[in-house]
Amino acid sequence: MSAARPFTALRVFAVTATLPLLLTACGYGSDSDDDGKKSEVAAGAEKLSAGEVRIGYFPNLTHATALVGVQEGLFQKELGGTTIKSSTFNAGPSEIEALNAGSIDIGWIGPSPAINGYTKAAGKSLRIISGSASGGVKLVVDPDKIKTVDDLKGKKIATPQLGNTQDVAFLNWIAEKGWKVDAQSGAGDVKVVRTDNKVTPDAYKSGSIDGGWVPEPTASKLVAQGGKVLLDERDLWPDKKFVITNIIVSQKFLTAHPDVVEAVLRGSVKTNAWINANPDQAKASANKALEKLSGKALPAEVLDPAWKSIAFLDDPLAATLDIEAQHAVKAGLLEKPDLRGIYDLAPLNKVLEAEGKPAVADAGLGAK
Repeated sequence: MSAARPFTALRVFAVTATLPLLLTACGYGSDSDDDGKKSEVAAGAEKLSAGEVRIGYFPNLTHATALVGVQEGLFQKELGGTTIKSSTFNAGPSEIEALNAGSIDIGWIGPSPAINGYTKAAGKSLRIISGSASGGVKLVVDPDKIKTVDDLKGKKIATPQLGNTQDVAFLNWIAEKGWKVDAQSGAGDVKVVRTDNKVTPDAYKSGSIDGGWVPEPTASKLVAQGGKVLLDERDLWPDKKFVITNIIVSQKFLTAHPDVVEAVLRGSVKTNAWINANPDQAKASANKALEKLSGKALPAEVLDPAWKSIAFLDDPLAATLDIEAQHAVKAGLLEKPDLRGIYDLAPLNKVLEAEGKPAVADAGLGAK
């Protein structure tokens, strides 16, 4: 993956409207699950300009900023008397639909659905306002069938969904190996099998796939079943960083309630700081939140390695979003859009400055 080459706004490309592209970054389970949960507000706390903010996220470790921030009350502390109503989603398209329909105001989501949502609405629906997580994607294979990279030829490798973030990354990596694969069907020198993350471990166990280019915790679930990590996607990127989760906001909500958006961003920045300062407590908190949402906590053999592979940060790593879009173009999944304006990092940089942290950049794709 040629992540290091320069990429400007003029070389960003758009989603082809006829393709079911750039879907969930790391979805699990059903398309959505509106739990309608409201956080407890401290007595006498003063409301901001909105009485309520509706946030959405996935019940995934790559969305741990939201899981932990809600679980530990760190967002609510910043919002004062403004209530949080949280909804969980297991697929990017359903979260984008909820944002566009006004059912949520702010969401944690992967880069591909964010690109898709922005371009399909001609740049009028959302803004990316912060990063949240990097990493957490691995190529895990059956060590009895695949011992080296070259052994992948002729094998069946799962990705979560046609055109999703991991699918695009794997197609690009295959192309850079000089192998040929039809992006739509997945047929070719390597058979790309689009498989929902929730069933990928069973597919691996049954032998219907030989491995997967998948996000956490699916990757660690495969390892727990005897799989071997053949490649960690972090190793393909400069500084081992690439965006896996961003924070997006409805442009309408951002315009109407900038104070609420800023409070959520303060909560996110402080949550990431707490996660990084208290990794074991944060890991336990995230797992507790997952147990509440799914009814089942992750076992240690899955949770521990998965957690170690994810970095929680405020920087949206905008340049890597550019490159991911370019990879989708190379795979034949995207046509030319203009992503200029997809970022508005001014509120985040205001928060970072107040916290004594350096500003982050938008790679030339910021709102004017």
